[in-house]
Amino acid sequence: MASSIPASAAEAPVRARSAGAAGAREVRRLLASLARTKTGAIGLTLGGLVAMGALLAPVLAPADPLAMSPRRLGLPSAAAWLGTDQFGRDLLSRLLFGARSSLIVSLSAVTLAAGIGGTVGFVAGYFEGRLDHLLMRAVDVLMAFPTLLLALAVVATLGASVPNLIAAITLAYIPIFSRIVRGSVLSAKQNDFVQASRALGARDARIMAREILPNVLAPVVVQATFNLSTAIMIEAALSFLGLGVQPPTPSWGTMLSEARTFMELDPWLAVAPGTAITIAVLGFNLFGDGLRDALDPRLRGMG
Repeated sequence: MASSIPASAAEAPVRARSAGAAGAREVRRLLASLARTKTGAIGLTLGGLVAMGALLAPVLAPADPLAMSPRRLGLPSAAAWLGTDQFGRDLLSRLLFGARSSLIVSLSAVTLAAGIGGTVGFVAGYFEGRLDHLLMRAVDVLMAFPTLLLALAVVATLGASVPNLIAAITLAYIPIFSRIVRGSVLSAKQNDFVQASRALGARDARIMAREILPNVLAPVVVQATFNLSTAIMIEAALSFLGLGVQPPTPSWGTMLSEARTFMELDPWLAVAPGTAITIAVLGFNLFGDGLRDALDPRLRGMG
């Protein structure tokens, strides 16, 4: 006798494909909304160039970023498009691999901060009461310290390394995401559909995942984009002080630090990484502005 397949099991692949198609349409709509605004288009372009440069650094780099040559402090030429540094290393190659170091640290820190801080804020906002008070007072303690100062203190205590640098920036950004998510959860809980789900007997886990979480994601994504730009600056600042990415690994901050001695002989050594930092920070800031407008429900119907 042929076994019958339950309807729910048979429909599961269809639902999965429908959800995937809907997600793809939403991504395309979001990119189209970004491209329609000048701010979003510029941010998407600059941020995309930085991300592609970091991702394709092994392919795009014309030379080994660690390889030294006798041609020290060389001017831009056909052999080295942006010249060479004090050790004869190709400056363009170091900029590309420096972008990789910066984005790895920044993306890792912001992702961890969003996950940890978002969880803390979600739990505090949903359950409120004594747990909310306890968690938010811990967040207040972290918020009492300036972001850069807190990151500097953590790295100085734990030691200079990439994992410690990521941990320091993560700790500095946890309070920001906690506050944003808590406020969004408190607001979402007042919606009629949440009250209706609770009246129908839905459990807390279902209400949190199905009703509240989708309303929290948009502000978290926008805030993460803005924090990514400031995380790049913090990484560069700590590396500049010798507390971040350690030589000879390329990093925009260490490149600026090494260029101080040669400012009079070859100021381009400082201009190149400084310009790269400016482009990255500007690009992700503008991208965040465009993303905020694209995700704003009041503006969505105007597109």
